[in-house]
Amino acid sequence: MSSKYKPGEDAIAHFVTFSVVGWIDVFSREIYKEIFVNSLKYCQESKGLTLHAWVIMTNHVHLILSTNTNKIEDIVRDLKKYTSKQIIKAIQENPTESRKEWMLNLFNFAGKSNSNNKQYQFWKQDYHPIELNTAEKLKERLDYLHDNPVRSGLVWEPLHYKYSSAIDYYTNEHGLLKIEHL
Repeated sequence: MSSKYKPGEDAIAHFVTFSVVGWIDVFSREIYKEIFVNSLKYCQESKGLTLHAWVIMTNHVHLILSTNTNKIEDIVRDLKKYTSKQIIKAIQENPTESRKEWMLNLFNFAGKSNSNNKQYQFWKQDYHPIELNTAEKLKERLDYLHDNPVRSGLVWEPLHYKYSSAIDYYTNEHGLLKIEHL
């Protein structure tokens, strides 16, 4: 994590974005999205992550999160570190991944260019947390997050996108992850 941006009060919801280096569309494959979802579940169960909203796009992730028991920056650091290793391992071991060599070469190049890595770099370094300390900021970021799959042409309506918390906000149904509504 860059020292330039730091979360504010950990108990207040923050909007964060993780982007894949080179904007590689890794999350166009369900297998890699599932790794990220399972990692979020683990952070909720074991690291004190409170997840308010989320969406996984093809090359980035948006989260609205908070914590009462840990530091946001620690959770984010661990989440990014773990998911990068697991997703790269899954790419390496996936016999049907047609873009394997290309992706691994780009991750390797990015890793060699960053002294924080030994070999591969999956996520861009920063995640620029934005404290959502007003109702206006909260509504703006929540709408932006849920509308992202619509703007990208993946679905007609936010609630139809499987890898998002929109269904939790627009219906009485529950999505893939436990959400604490804002």
